[in-house]
Amino acid sequence: MSLFSGIVKKIESFLFSIKRLVEPRQFIYISSVLVGISAALAVIVLKSFAHWVFKSSQYFDSLVHLPFSNSTLPIIGILLTVLVIKKVLKGKIDKGTSQIMYAVAKTRSVMPPKQMYAQIITSSLTVGMGGSAGLESPITITGAAFGSNYALNYRLSYKDRTLLLACGVAAGVAAAFNAPIAGVLFAIEVVLAEISLAAFTPLIISAATGAIISTIVLKEDILFSFKHLYSFNYHNIPYYILLGILAGFVSIHYARSFRKVEHFFSKRKTNSFRRALFGSVFLGLLIFVFPTLFGEGYESIKILADNHPEHLVENSIFERFSEQKWVLLVFISATMLIKVFATGITLGAGGNGGNFAPSLFVGSYLGFSVAYLCNIIGIAKLPIGNFTLVGMAGILSGLFHAPLTAIFLIAEITGGYELIVPLMLVSSISFAISKRFEPYSFDIKHLADKGEVFTDDKDKNILQSIDFKKLINNNFSPVTESKTLEALIEKIATSDDVIFPVLNDDTKLIGLIYLDDIRPIIFSAFKVKFTSITEVMQPVKDSIAFEETIETIMNKFETSQQSILPVLKNGIFIGFLSKAAILEKYREQLKELVIE
Repeated sequence: MSLFSGIVKKIESFLFSIKRLVEPRQFIYISSVLVGISAALAVIVLKSFAHWVFKSSQYFDSLVHLPFSNSTLPIIGILLTVLVIKKVLKGKIDKGTSQIMYAVAKTRSVMPPKQMYAQIITSSLTVGMGGSAGLESPITITGAAFGSNYALNYRLSYKDRTLLLACGVAAGVAAAFNAPIAGVLFAIEVVLAEISLAAFTPLIISAATGAIISTIVLKEDILFSFKHLYSFNYHNIPYYILLGILAGFVSIHYARSFRKVEHFFSKRKTNSFRRALFGSVFLGLLIFVFPTLFGEGYESIKILADNHPEHLVENSIFERFSEQKWVLLVFISATMLIKVFATGITLGAGGNGGNFAPSLFVGSYLGFSVAYLCNIIGIAKLPIGNFTLVGMAGILSGLFHAPLTAIFLIAEITGGYELIVPLMLVSSISFAISKRFEPYSFDIKHLADKGEVFTDDKDKNILQSIDFKKLINNNFSPVTESKTLEALIEKIATSDDVIFPVLNDDTKLIGLIYLDDIRPIIFSAFKVKFTSITEVMQPVKDSIAFEETIETIMNKFETSQQSILPVLKNGIFIGFLSKAAILEKYREQLKELVIE
């Protein structure tokens, strides 16, 4: 261990030396390579383990011929995951790519160091042992954590830290699918709210590095790729449009159903192991009935793309119906709709994983079902493989609101751009429908509603990054309602304030006095002596609650036509907030948030 620590320190010292010798931009290029390597290694570990467990379970099945053998592994995997979280990770681990966006928006792109290894361990146990989730979300979180902590270690700025965090995400996606362009686009569409052309170079370098390393190390059967496709036939455009429409509504169904399952488990205030046992047993029953829900499901996608749906029911209770096309169609359609519940149970019960792979799973099953149905009833002869793959882009686009990522991911894993037209059609239609009913990507909806992540609204993003509590002016000069105007004149003489709060004996705000309103009075000694505070104070028409969001605060400034408003915390006056102070902070944040 001491030898390893010594090597790490020497490498760090060497990189600090390089940082001093080269230009800042050149050091970012070097860093993007290192972050790409780190993310690729995480992908190799996760993918290799998950593939090994899947093959081992299939081999065991071929020996004992027991259809329930795959149902027990996810139970063990989820229970082990909960045990690791409880004993090793101090009882808590953040799940989902939403935490990456939260880090960018709220913690200045700082991610906890434990995320560099926690996601690898827990998702390996969950998904590797058959949990019905994906590895891409843990991969992107791990890559983002590598980028964030690397930048912290070498004392890089917030801009560069955000950029390297995005580099880790891009490299993770690129390495997982051997799709560097999709990795770059995913980082831009999902993670970065603002980006300039100069930021593309580090992202491309990191994604290319990740893709190259995973291609060299991982075997072809582990990487998710397709080679046998038919050319695009423009006569099939109406059916692709239909697929896009269906993909949009299935995406909405997925997002809403997943949230319901998540909410169901979050309400259960039971012991974590009991919750894990309850959920994993139910998941095991689902896998017993629908075996393809086991693990990521990429193997079954390849089977469908090759038009061999009968292989999906082997060693299952539906095996005797393998020659009946309508039964197979119902089985595949039901599996597509149930997948979201299997994924929700996997994660809700305590497992770790993501929804990237499940979205591809659901999309492929949807695309296959549409083409298979049309072929059965004889209204068209559609290419099964093409529709299976294009369907993946439809659900990915609708669910994550990332149409460009969806288009180029499928184009890259198929090794060409022959399907680019149907990919564009299906992805854009699905995205438009999903966006209409679900304004935010389902993974970040709960944070976007609270204003805790960046959205595609630039002004809103910058406003949300402002902590207005730090801008509250609590250096005020209060007066009480029982005093005369003479007491206020003394305060005016020693203060630059233009507005004065009037408080009662309980320090509650009962009114405001504006300097402009009393100018005619303060120059008359008689009026000053015999005028009470209550005579010149104005009632409080608008105020700001300490718990309000910056967006509602700006709306109050707009509707009230006031430049300064009082701030109340639990009904107690604590200071004033100026619109000018917020706008000044806005200008500062505008310079800082754009990635150059």
